Amino acid sequence: MTKTVRVIGIPIDLGQQQRGVDMGPSAIRYAGISSTLKKLGYHAEDIGNINVPGHYTLTDSGFSERLPLIRAACAQTYIMAQKAVEDGVLPIFLGGDHSASIGSIGGVTHNQTCGILWIDAHGDYNTPETSQTCNIHGMALSILLGRGPQELVDVGRKGAKLTPENVVLIGVRDLDPVEKKNLKESGCTIFTMRDIDELGMHRVLRKALEHLSRFERLHLSLDMDSIDPNEAPGVGTPVPGGLSYREAQLLMETICDSGRLLSLDIMETNPILDISNRTAQMAVSLTASLFGKSIL
Repeated sequence: MTKTVRVIGIPIDLGQQQRGVDMGPSAIRYAGISSTLKKLGYHAEDIGNINVPGHYTLTDSGFSERLPLIRAACAQTYIMAQKAVEDGVLPIFLGGDHSASIGSIGGVTHNQTCGILWIDAHGDYNTPETSQTCNIHGMALSILLGRGPQELVDVGRKGAKLTPENVVLIGVRDLDPVEKKNLKESGCTIFTMRDIDELGMHRVLRKALEHLSRFERLHLSLDMDSIDPNEAPGVGTPVPGGLSYREAQLLMETICDSGRLLSLDIMETNPILDISNRTAQMAVSLTASLFGKSIL
């Protein structure tokens, strides 16, 4: 039976200050995500975007004004994520900034727990009290773990959606001072870029999947700023020294080989900051490897 993949756009730019990330879903579609999946034998079902107000609708763009709008977007995403899993399809969520993962991960875990691979240059483990910017895309993981604004913690179902044992972060290299301390104490498993340099991506992935072996299914939350900005420049918060193209491809190929993929986020693609849509094209190339494209 042909496996169905459901593409869902989350064009949210409210979790941060850079304009343009709301165009990320369009850029990834333009780069050919549906046609790529079809060539790999999948039925690609693109159901369009959820409705999210943009930055241009705000009067002062302050935290209190953005919070209820982000909550509404994440609540929509949660329902669509829950339904996708119940329908037996594999959802791909196209961001938009990483605050969208509050809804996507909340929804896919509504009826079942899963392991989370959080691939990101940042920890996204801030709270309003610790954040230097008060941008909610830098709080997404902490909110999913039950720390942060209660309106977002309680999206979909009340309380934390994950426990630290569910979560492995890979590619981390830029943390705020208090965030660093809190993430160290969180109980999450963390592989920084130094770990990847010292151990190699293959060993890091082996350790990550071994840690998550108790979970039958995996959700991959890919922030495109995890990739080195020389290769993926179209992101709002680029950090030098990221994953190489081949390291990112190996990550995708290894998760594919596990046969445990439940759902996928592709977050933080910003075509306004990109060069000839390179970042969206890389996102599609990585998705192809995740869904079975191989060298031989």
